[in-house]
Amino acid sequence: MNFDLIVIGSGPGGYVAAIRASQLGMNVAIIERENLGGICLNWGCIPTKALLKSAQVFNYIKHAEDYGIKVQNAESDFTSMISRSRGVADGMSKGVTFLMKKNKITVIMGNATLARGKKVVVTDQEGKKKEYSSDHIIIATGGRAKELPNLPIDGTKIIGYREAMTLGTQPSSMVVVGAGAIGVEFAYFYNSIGTKVSVVEFMDQGLLPREDADVSKELTKIYTKAGIDIKAGWAVEKVDTSGKMCKVHIKSKKDGKEEVIECDVVLSAAGVTPNTENIGLELLGIETERGMIKVDEFYRTNVAGIYAIGDVIPTQALAHVASAEGITCVEKIKGHHPEAIDYNNIPSCTYCWPEVSSVGLTEAAAKEAGYQLKVGKFPFSASGKASASGAKEGFVKVIYDAKYGELLGAHMIGANVTEMIAEIIVAKKLETTGHEILKAIHPHPTMSEAVMEATAAAYDEVIHL
Repeated sequence: MNFDLIVIGSGPGGYVAAIRASQLGMNVAIIERENLGGICLNWGCIPTKALLKSAQVFNYIKHAEDYGIKVQNAESDFTSMISRSRGVADGMSKGVTFLMKKNKITVIMGNATLARGKKVVVTDQEGKKKEYSSDHIIIATGGRAKELPNLPIDGTKIIGYREAMTLGTQPSSMVVVGAGAIGVEFAYFYNSIGTKVSVVEFMDQGLLPREDADVSKELTKIYTKAGIDIKAGWAVEKVDTSGKMCKVHIKSKKDGKEEVIECDVVLSAAGVTPNTENIGLELLGIETERGMIKVDEFYRTNVAGIYAIGDVIPTQALAHVASAEGITCVEKIKGHHPEAIDYNNIPSCTYCWPEVSSVGLTEAAAKEAGYQLKVGKFPFSASGKASASGAKEGFVKVIYDAKYGELLGAHMIGANVTEMIAEIIVAKKLETTGHEILKAIHPHPTMSEAVMEATAAAYDEVIHL
């Protein structure tokens, strides 16, 4: 059977690419081995946010008296939280099924392998094989939890993110290895519902070590206050799972000190590795580098007619990045003239509490790049809306080039900042200057006016500090 385009993988890169291709008049097939929507909808972005919302609501209830409300005997129901999360994920996956039907996209279930002559062989659950051909093939097979050599995931005592959101019972104690977005989100969730949580991070900076240092320091302080034990600058040497409890052996990079942390379960949150094995890359001679598929700015591989997007290429492993890559790739295939993606204007969002979002250069990176800077910071403790909402933790930090007023980066930690970052993305896209943001009247009282206030601070014009 022949198609204009075959997309392998139905995550936010694959299914979005398929829909855009259909909109542009292409006959499209999408191949999926598990569930439509991929990791993001079924095991990542969506179900984790459902769990985090449950934790946030529970925290509100625990602090209801702060808002003049009395609530007695509030308890978290771990099983119900997990069930709600799975229900949300299932609903989103069904939504993608609807979108495939609406856009007349052929859905093929099974494992796909590339073959010569622009063909794809699909093996179904019964082991039966069927061959399909296409003028264009997009590889969008995504990624999975990275498994460290000294931290082999067994699914019971050492788990990945999938198991973390489907555990049958709530663990009384957990060690989270890795303080990136996945690690801090699960640390927040489990700590909120009463699990004793420790976080071990190899890098010295603290939680979210790739964020601006001020943000990392603030979140580390907040998590520590919440009772989470944070070991930054420590390496996991080994985990002994032979007894009833896991024994996590860790070693300080600074002075070589060794400790052992006991816990019920260890969550490996060391990042994502691409799903590029056993899909026929070697057969076709598709070039890779450190497991990632090499592509040009429009996602063409070195083999004509074969493209790759999302977590299998060396760009940010984020759902919104994969979607944008899919659209750009398909529009180029159809002969349009899409603009290449600016990877310096990609928002990063972490949905712990308080939330964290950022875009562009950190202060340290901007200085290293040789810019003369104007840096402004506005704490939410000075925000009327934040005080009224009971969400005074965190701040907005903006970084401008002193010479031209170019907005180089923004870094936020606080309530709903994952929504606020969109203003910065649009501003950077339009090459907005600091003075233009300062003179754009922001509504009061809002959390978002902190962007204007931080800009005012950078230019020594701040009013409310």
